[in-house]
Amino acid sequence: MDNILERFLRYVKIDTQSDEESKANPSTEKQFDLGRMLEKELKEIGFQNVELDENCNLWAEIKSNTKKDIPTIGFIAHMDTATEISGKNVNPQVIENYNGRDIILNKEEDVILSTDDFPELKNYKGQTLITTDGKTLLGADNKAGIAEIISALEYFIKNPEVKHGTIKIAFTPDEEVGRGTETFDVERFGADFAYTVDGGEIGGLEYETFNAAKAKLTIKGKNVHPGSAKNTMVNSLRIGFEFNNLLPENEKPEYTEDYEGFYHLLETKGAVEETVMKYIIRDHDMEKFENKKELFEKTVEYLNYKYKNRITLKMEDQYYNMSEKIEPVYHIVETAKKAMEDLGIEPIINPVRGGTDGARLSYIGLPTPNIFTGGHNFHGKYEYIPLESMEKAVLVIRKIVELYS
Repeated sequence: MDNILERFLRYVKIDTQSDEESKANPSTEKQFDLGRMLEKELKEIGFQNVELDENCNLWAEIKSNTKKDIPTIGFIAHMDTATEISGKNVNPQVIENYNGRDIILNKEEDVILSTDDFPELKNYKGQTLITTDGKTLLGADNKAGIAEIISALEYFIKNPEVKHGTIKIAFTPDEEVGRGTETFDVERFGADFAYTVDGGEIGGLEYETFNAAKAKLTIKGKNVHPGSAKNTMVNSLRIGFEFNNLLPENEKPEYTEDYEGFYHLLETKGAVEETVMKYIIRDHDMEKFENKKELFEKTVEYLNYKYKNRITLKMEDQYYNMSEKIEPVYHIVETAKKAMEDLGIEPIINPVRGGTDGARLSYIGLPTPNIFTGGHNFHGKYEYIPLESMEKAVLVIRKIVELYS
């Protein structure tokens, strides 16, 4: 576990936050900082065909050491961190033999990892927790996955007597902004199937994702002095509020669970003259997903009729539910499930209330379910991960390779 911890703490210190506004590949140049470190590390360990390409995809492999006809398995994680909160100057705290009580992350700013808010904390009493300092995210999403993949596969390099097929790895940029597979070359990767190591709590095994779209509303107002505004002023902010209130109240993230979809207002920036609103639209069921998009469009049409065409809508699909592509090769889910069970881990097979790179990869020819990293509360200052869960993830990766061998 010391080896896993050392790796993880090194990786999270590097700021790799992506940028959804950037048109570059990758979206931020600083993702190369981690990419170059990992490239050097993989070569030193003994991985083969290690290459960091111009788009910040890092490729490597371990060649088969048996004449058996064994599938080529891939393992994938992403290098970038979420856009919602800073990934700069991450200062992780390591809490050994956790006592099961509230954790003060930052006394000055009164940031507390509370067992009332996060009751699952009590499940990790006696374990080693890695937390934030209450100022940034931690970066377990997905640097924990990177550390786990390298630690798991290093075993096969150091123990060449253990037979295995060819194993491929890829560490990619820009997953958090929905562009992690834009420059992913499935043919170059060369795996029959893969696993993203990008899930949450221990036992997580996921092969169903949302169907996903993003939408951007630009609302044009007309600003005049409020003292003489009657019949003249058009307040773009108020039109935006009206639009949001017309969406179904019970179809927002805070009111949904399991297979229930939602509309989520991510960001609003504006003044009287102009307001920009960004949404994501999600549903596991394709028909419901299309209905949600249609309602969104019709709401815009209604307000454009009411306010004389002041709203511009840009909406595009991001990814689709990968279960359609996984089910024909369901053995890859069954094998991961058996790997967990053999290690005494109870598999938790739930639909992903989000997406992974695996969703897009599955649709471009690489079936890719998702397995746990062990982390909790991703994308925020309450993020934490138990070291023991990371160790279990390492063992699951190793066991999957062994089972196919």
